Amino acid sequence: MTFVHPWVLLLLCVPVLLVWTVIGRGAGLSMPFDHKHHPRRRVLTWVLGAFDLVPLLLLAVAIVVLSGPQMLKQPRSERVLTNIQIAMDVSGSMGGPRYRMASTAIEDFTKVREGDAFGLTLFGSHQIRWIPLTKDLQAIRNAMPFANPEHQPWHMIGTSIGAALKFCMENMEHEAAEGDRLIILVSDGVSSDLGSGQEFEIGEELKSAGITVYHIHVAEDAVPSEIVELARLTGGDAMAASDQSSLRAVFGHIDKMKPAKFKPSGTVPLDHFGPFAAAALVLLGLQLVGLLGMRYTPW
Repeated sequence: MTFVHPWVLLLLCVPVLLVWTVIGRGAGLSMPFDHKHHPRRRVLTWVLGAFDLVPLLLLAVAIVVLSGPQMLKQPRSERVLTNIQIAMDVSGSMGGPRYRMASTAIEDFTKVREGDAFGLTLFGSHQIRWIPLTKDLQAIRNAMPFANPEHQPWHMIGTSIGAALKFCMENMEHEAAEGDRLIILVSDGVSSDLGSGQEFEIGEELKSAGITVYHIHVAEDAVPSEIVELARLTGGDAMAASDQSSLRAVFGHIDKMKPAKFKPSGTVPLDHFGPFAAAALVLLGLQLVGLLGMRYTPW
């Protein structure tokens, strides 16, 4: 055990010196009202003396607590960083209700993943790294209004999912120093640069980079088979969500599939007040009992 303020322990000499005032005290004034000789009751004398020592023991405990006792605790768990890159489709077909649903779900997802690093990439025919990986998740939430497809330039009209995934992979390889790597692809259409085996090639590259892809298909039709193959090749999955409730369920499923991980952090000195607090409570109880009757009288 160590102490933050060891010099405070010097004050323990105060209760130690005061102990002699209790031990050296006489028996008090004898008043034989019944004109009889009374034998000395040594046990009672020691019991009453012990109760008189309780306030001094409380003072000693308070001094020890003020000195800041600490102990080296066993390894604690700290959160392992998960790097999550959101690839948001901002092509023309993602406007209106689809954009609003996706935007709300992404904001909600960042709130349940506090402690992870998020990045935001907007893509259509081209890609824009809107926000690099950051643990300031409020920045992601503040950026969602700028992802509105209705406000994008004309050259973002198309959908190039393959190029967007490669773009996210390159950025993540430079930005993600540690932890798991995850891309959440939010789109509603078929990509112009997937098919003819390209999805397997891109999937293998992502898998080699240690990146898992989850695709959320925000549309009523079936999920394109090439995106399903790509996502599953990386260890992820592709899921459809056509309304707000199903979209929340998909994000909840991703959260369960890739839960927060924890690892031991090394031993560190932490406050060790528990035993002293317990001792103080016991002593306060004894003091209460003493005040109710176990005390000296003048005779």
